[in-house]
Amino acid sequence: MCGLGEMVGLSGPDLVLLSPRCPPSSLGEVLALSLRAFLELMEHGVVSWETLSIPFVRKVVCYVNMNLMDASVPPLALGLLESVTLSSPALGQLVKSEVPLDRLLVHLQVMNQQLQTKAMALLTALLQGASPVERKHMLDYLWQRNLRQFIYKNIIHSAAPMGDEMAHHLYVLQALMLGLLEPRMRTPLDPYSQEQREQLQVLRQAAFEVEGESSGTGLSADRRRSLCAREFRKLGFSNSNPAQDLERVPPGLLALDNMLYFSRNAPSAYSRFVLENSSREDKHECPFARGSIQLTVLLCELLHVGEPCSETAQDFSPMFFGQDQSFHELFCVGIQLLNKTWKEMRATQEDFDKVMQVVREQLARTLALKPTSLELFRTKVNALTYGEVLRLRQTERLHQEGTLAPPILELREKLKPELMGLIRQQRLLHLCEGTLFRKISSRRRQDKLWFCCLSPNHKLLQYGDMEEGASPPTLESLPEQLPVADMRALLTGKDCPHVREKGSGKQSKDLYELAFSISYDRGEEEAYLNFIAPSKREFYLWTDGLSALLGSPMGSEQTRLDLEQLLTMETKLRLLELENVPIPEQPPPVPPPPTNFNFCYDCSIAEP
Repeated sequence: MCGLGEMVGLSGPDLVLLSPRCPPSSLGEVLALSLRAFLELMEHGVVSWETLSIPFVRKVVCYVNMNLMDASVPPLALGLLESVTLSSPALGQLVKSEVPLDRLLVHLQVMNQQLQTKAMALLTALLQGASPVERKHMLDYLWQRNLRQFIYKNIIHSAAPMGDEMAHHLYVLQALMLGLLEPRMRTPLDPYSQEQREQLQVLRQAAFEVEGESSGTGLSADRRRSLCAREFRKLGFSNSNPAQDLERVPPGLLALDNMLYFSRNAPSAYSRFVLENSSREDKHECPFARGSIQLTVLLCELLHVGEPCSETAQDFSPMFFGQDQSFHELFCVGIQLLNKTWKEMRATQEDFDKVMQVVREQLARTLALKPTSLELFRTKVNALTYGEVLRLRQTERLHQEGTLAPPILELREKLKPELMGLIRQQRLLHLCEGTLFRKISSRRRQDKLWFCCLSPNHKLLQYGDMEEGASPPTLESLPEQLPVADMRALLTGKDCPHVREKGSGKQSKDLYELAFSISYDRGEEEAYLNFIAPSKREFYLWTDGLSALLGSPMGSEQTRLDLEQLLTMETKLRLLELENVPIPEQPPPVPPPPTNFNFCYDCSIAEP
């Protein structure tokens, strides 16, 4: 061990320690101890890694490239070369030229977790020290040699738990993979590039091939340009010249790459997305191109594309090693999610930013779950609907406000019956005020009106026809009456007889959500009083009120929202005196009983 001073470059040649004079049987053990001692000394930082000589580094490289009997030597040699590569660019180039990538792949395939970790560490160090062009060539070569598949099957899905160091190196490898997208992300579209103009035309023709090409034949150049500009607008570009939309960086040409990938690898989904939205005339169309550009920006932000690697992070996504072109595949899932969320929110162009905020939350929440495959990611993110996002937001807000503490939950449960009674009273008052309904004739013309209300004593439903524009009738002027005692049940939607009789026409489908009926006894027969509510709110108020009259629970969405609002307000009022006072999760312990009860007053003793 006297040669350590020479080895670190303090004096003499630094190969003395790595040529130990010992019997061959113990050579591997002594070599491993020497390397470990050398690494321990270098970690103190007294001597720089750059002072090591080239022959010394080559000697260590030999221990990586050779098949040694002692399995403890290669991990130490790999760790030493990793430190050299990260600390000295010149020596790092030497290691890069002397250690073939195939040799590192051999070490990775050995079912030894320590050896795999050190081989991955050296691999990521070499990739970080390479130029962008060299890095791309190296990653392409590694992917051709099935490194991604091996990592996915034998490291991520290994029976042994993954160590923190390996997780960090996989994070670095994922960051370097995504970093290859940065040049495209930083490059705006060049309007004078023939190749990029042709790519835009391919994107347009894939969506409007039948409409555009057949109708464009025999037209003048001006007319054809006008037709193309209109189709680019239908495609969702904000400008008739799409180059102006793609001049923004980020996402630059990366957004165009994503759109082309989606159109080529999911042509049916692409055509359905574009045609479904371009043919709408209700201002609820979802713009494909504008959404794709913003979604690409969003994905780059969530995945930190182009950002420098953290020295300690371990946040990698297993699904990125599950298949090739993971970023583009993730975009394909995201753009279909955007269309789905857009329809759930019934959004218009003015709501574009709100929809993108919801999509960001859906993607971020699902990525945080670390799904192991793209299919699992697709399943989880599609299950995270707009309504579920709102529920999660509300739950998190309640947690932050402390309103989900057990004592407060108990208070809310005690308040519910009183507040439900208040909601019931409001619903019955609304029925007493009455509502004007439209009749649907056999020809589906909504040309007749009728008025219905509840009597003040809640015993009769009174109704009758009235003219449009007339003032609300008085109770005495309504000719028809239905005793509440004769009512049997409340029917809604497709169960209503007047909806079933209308068939399956488009108008009937639109009325499903607003239709309700009351079944009642008329002699020995069962009859129905049929309603078509003028709005969804009226539907909720009337069905809740009729349910209350029938003694059934009020289960509408409006009741849930009203109850939650009243509970929140009443709880805050009750807790005003406890502001800034922490509420414990558990009640305080009950003190033990006293040793005797002599302090009790005996009421049986009469006072003098």
